[in-house]
Amino acid sequence: MTPPLSTAETSDPSHPGPRPLPLHVALQTMTWLSSLAALGGLRSGLLPWRADLRSTADALQKSLADADARVFAAAVDAEARRRLNGFAEGVRRYRRHPRAPRLAEPPASWRRGSTRLLDYGGRGRALLVVPSLINRGYILDLTEKRSLMRHLAEAGWRPLLVDWGDPGPAERRFSLTDYVCGRLEPALDEIVAATGETPAVVGYCMGGLLALALAVRRPALVAALVLLATPWDFHDAAPGTIRLIRAAAPGLTAMIDHLGELPVDVIQAMFSSLDPYLTADKFRRFAALSADSERAREFVALEDWLNDGVPLVGSVARECLLGWYVENTPLGGRWRIDGRPVIAAEVRTPTLVAIPDNDHIVPPGSAAALATAIPGAKAVRLPAGHIGMVAGGRARTMLYEPLARWLEKTLI
Repeated sequence: MTPPLSTAETSDPSHPGPRPLPLHVALQTMTWLSSLAALGGLRSGLLPWRADLRSTADALQKSLADADARVFAAAVDAEARRRLNGFAEGVRRYRRHPRAPRLAEPPASWRRGSTRLLDYGGRGRALLVVPSLINRGYILDLTEKRSLMRHLAEAGWRPLLVDWGDPGPAERRFSLTDYVCGRLEPALDEIVAATGETPAVVGYCMGGLLALALAVRRPALVAALVLLATPWDFHDAAPGTIRLIRAAAPGLTAMIDHLGELPVDVIQAMFSSLDPYLTADKFRRFAALSADSERAREFVALEDWLNDGVPLVGSVARECLLGWYVENTPLGGRWRIDGRPVIAAEVRTPTLVAIPDNDHIVPPGSAAALATAIPGAKAVRLPAGHIGMVAGGRARTMLYEPLARWLEKTLI
């Protein structure tokens, strides 16, 4: 059996993933132990199966009727150990994998506080690209082959990426109003003044909601709007997920009040709860890859980005957690920026809404609700996940090229 992860391996500050590692290790261990503990109930038929699994459970119970109990228990134990060992080995290999230098960062054409506009060049019309506040924007510029920003520049546009940076003393007091009115609106004004043209605005995930608010508030200065995997109906999720968030909200609020922020590891744990086995499965697959393969290098680059998160400052965390997820304020027209409701129906700008069908972070129905709410919006469904749509192996053909064509058709 592979030895358990050592203290040194679980506390390496340079490659701290997958975050939060103790949660993932505990989940894998509990899966192993609970699998063994459940054997008696499985054979006796006393396990409380979900209704949609009842027929499968009945068939499984019948197939085990003549099985040797000790042999079957040994087989379950061996499989559980194999999975736990595979996850541990994947984590080891990830932490030890040599890192290629990140792509050179383009120059900043504007900055205010911790926020910068990174200018990717190009001679065409400007595109203001708005990422999420809780993940670094370089997911849109991950590698030479997986860079939406560089593809758009090569296609004749001038993409400018908002880099939020780490919250400083000023940003730690920010609300979403401060980010929209105090950062995005001045950045938009700067682009218009510098280029003499109104830009298209592209928002990804949480950044899409901020981009939407910008388009509602400054319609004359937004030439087109693109919303990638952007949530709108926050209750379009599994009922258990909403119940969990509501139950956890008081404790999370107390933590936010005490720390002044929602820490990265807590955010990562919340995302992990949406698909608890995703991390373990992908690290087991990584363990089987050749270390010098292109797939292994791409896995490491993406995981390094995932673990390079940003804490969510207190007021914003409360606004998102309680307002968006618990009260569903965007869909109900109750989400406000500087006192004004952000009403999707008020958008008159040409709009493209890209909805990944395999998104476990923003359910497709949540994003589709936004496409329905915006008059005349064009909705496209992509056979991809939340991250794969912008940084996956098929992102170029699925998103980069169609987006560039839509922009050309809409603005030229």
